Amino acid sequence: MKRIAYEVSNLQDVVVKIAQSEQEKQDAFFVRKEVFVKEQGLPLPLEVDDLDKIATHIVAYYKQQPIAASRIIVNDKSDSVKVERLSVLPKFRRKQIGIQMMQTIEAFIRKNFPNVSVIKIHAQIHAIPFYEKQGFSVTSPEFMDNYIPHRAIEKHI
Repeated sequence: MKRIAYEVSNLQDVVVKIAQSEQEKQDAFFVRKEVFVKEQGLPLPLEVDDLDKIATHIVAYYKQQPIAASRIIVNDKSDSVKVERLSVLPKFRRKQIGIQMMQTIEAFIRKNFPNVSVIKIHAQIHAIPFYEKQGFSVTSPEFMDNYIPHRAIEKHI
């Protein structure tokens, strides 16, 4: 049986990390552009913004290729943190990559921001069931964000 090159055969082969280098940040931007700009049609200026300069970026790799990304925005004056731009390349969806991303993000928040007790996300409507399985609850009615229907969700940690 021939293996497809992009098939994740073992989740242990996926490495999720906090971006430290400029290249790792660029890898995160690559994934986000593939998903939000190319796939979903968002204009690039709406996807890459000034918050990227202050955000903590997370990127997942499979065989040293970037396959998923997200960013964390921390408000030092609040007990909450916002997770944004969680994206997984289409070929890697439904393979537990998003779960690994969220577990890494939550562990990073717990370790580095002990005063944070709430994780907030503006989730696209189609992604809400995924987040609910991760312990998030919907906290708002539907609203439009960058031309896409969203709802606010949060998780107390």
